[in-house]
Amino acid sequence: MKGFFQLLVRFVPPYKKYLALNVLFNILAAFLTLFSFALIIPILEMLFGINQEHYDFMPLGAASIKTVVINDFYYYVQCILERFGPSTALAAIAVALIVMTALKTGSAYMSDFFMVPIRTGVVRDIRNQIYAKIVSLPIGFFSTERKGDVMARMSGDVTEVENSVLSSLQMIFKNPIMIIVCLTMMIIVSWQLTLFVLILLPLAGLVMGRVGKRLKRVSLEGQNQWGVILSNIEETIGGLRIVKAFNAEDKVRRRFESENERFRNIYKGIYRRHELAHPMSEFLGTAAIAIVLWFGGTLILGGKASITAPSFIYYMVIFYNIINPAKELSKATYSIQRGLASMQRIDRILSADNPIKDPAEPKPLEAMTQGISYRDVRFRYGEQWVIDGVSLDIPCGKTVALVGQSGSGKTTMADLLPRFYDVQEGAVTIDGIDIRDYRVADLRALMGNVNQEAILFNDTFYNNITFGVDHATREQVEEAARIANAYDFIMASENGFDTNIGDRGCRLSGGQRQRISIARAILKNPPILILDEATSALDTESEHLVQEALDNLMHGRTTLVIAHRLSTIKNADLICVMQDGRIVEQGTHSALMALDGTYKHLVDMQTF
Repeated sequence: MKGFFQLLVRFVPPYKKYLALNVLFNILAAFLTLFSFALIIPILEMLFGINQEHYDFMPLGAASIKTVVINDFYYYVQCILERFGPSTALAAIAVALIVMTALKTGSAYMSDFFMVPIRTGVVRDIRNQIYAKIVSLPIGFFSTERKGDVMARMSGDVTEVENSVLSSLQMIFKNPIMIIVCLTMMIIVSWQLTLFVLILLPLAGLVMGRVGKRLKRVSLEGQNQWGVILSNIEETIGGLRIVKAFNAEDKVRRRFESENERFRNIYKGIYRRHELAHPMSEFLGTAAIAIVLWFGGTLILGGKASITAPSFIYYMVIFYNIINPAKELSKATYSIQRGLASMQRIDRILSADNPIKDPAEPKPLEAMTQGISYRDVRFRYGEQWVIDGVSLDIPCGKTVALVGQSGSGKTTMADLLPRFYDVQEGAVTIDGIDIRDYRVADLRALMGNVNQEAILFNDTFYNNITFGVDHATREQVEEAARIANAYDFIMASENGFDTNIGDRGCRLSGGQRQRISIARAILKNPPILILDEATSALDTESEHLVQEALDNLMHGRTTLVIAHRLSTIKNADLICVMQDGRIVEQGTHSALMALDGTYKHLVDMQTF
């Protein structure tokens, strides 16, 4: 239960007002439950002649408080019976019982009423924290995590926490209160019998605890398997074109069925163990009642008990009111174990370290006046250096292109500039200052990205172009679309700029998607531009339109271009040829061609 209370300390404090009201009404419901029985039993004793003693009024101080309260209660009941008769007294008992029950059920409802904001609020807060953490984590984190598993933690695991842990909150706060109140009354009625009960109940609890011990570990395994299934679904939907092209429907179906069967087998054990909680608690509770009934009854029949037979009946009624909360508490413990396993998976994201941090005292960065420099930069993802001792200067307003074979380190060089990753050795500087000395938000505000794969969202043209740009006017958006050669096909669509482009822009061609991403960069109007193979996946006509849009975008900006199609960068101010993480040649197009080296070889291969 340690993990449960840690979860409460983390997420419940903002809702302490609702928690206090919940506890208040739980206490009220517990007292009303007890005293409804406490009032009825003495009345029935006198009404049906079981108790024929005569009572006189006893003032406070004449005896102990317990003795005075009981005596005076019997005295007033005696007066009512003498004045109004048995039939009227019985009707009064019925009305009193109805009123007490109404108050009790009303208090129980109000306790649930004030628990709802806690349940829904904590779930909302957990989801918000996960999403905020996902957005803040560096790109490198997701290279080792399955997207489907991350989605499973945000959906399935959070739902499991809600259904298991938060649904048990009411039982966790309600049942201990009922147990404490009942135990207190049992001690007042007979502390000797209660001592016997306190020895008996922990034994039953120990048995329940041993049965539920493995539930958390098995539940963790089940949630991990659910993440595998979601990853499988996400990969299948994303690669459905390839699945169908290679007639691999049966293969992916068999793989999914195998993973799904494993998930079923894990949860068979979980559900069976969970369903064992109720019958076992029922059995142990009945056994405890039977033992107490035998023990107390034997003492009373032998004349050795400190309580009377009617008091013993009331005592058993109180004890019975402990059994149900104890059973619900055991079921809640089972559910909490499942929920804590899910919370453990959620915490792997929430506790993940983000190495891309802002400095303690960031330096101001509003504009770039000198340029960008890579100084003896070294970087690796694993054991092998991907960038190995690269130095490069990109003067302000100039265009520098990186070319080379796949895997030579071009994209990594570009990713180091906006701090998607941090260098392990050396430094990347802007205006002579290490970019790690700037705030990440200020650094990225200077940059615009156009990637090989145009990353668009399931939204309208307008919202995709204005993504990341606040307070843009309609005229500015339309002008950006015109510069990007996108205005005509946008206006030809069904609702113009308000047309939804589908998931990842699936309703558009490759060239159209790329021009929308260029329009987005134009609207941001960044002084630094990063183009990562922006035309390599396009046909000749689309490439011409996109390249024209890129030329418009690059005008007057400091640009880092990564290109496979070398014809697109022949006018660059500087071309750097990368090989195995190093720059092996650099110069203008004509100078590199004159060298007759690696660059000329690449040009000749593309010309052929």
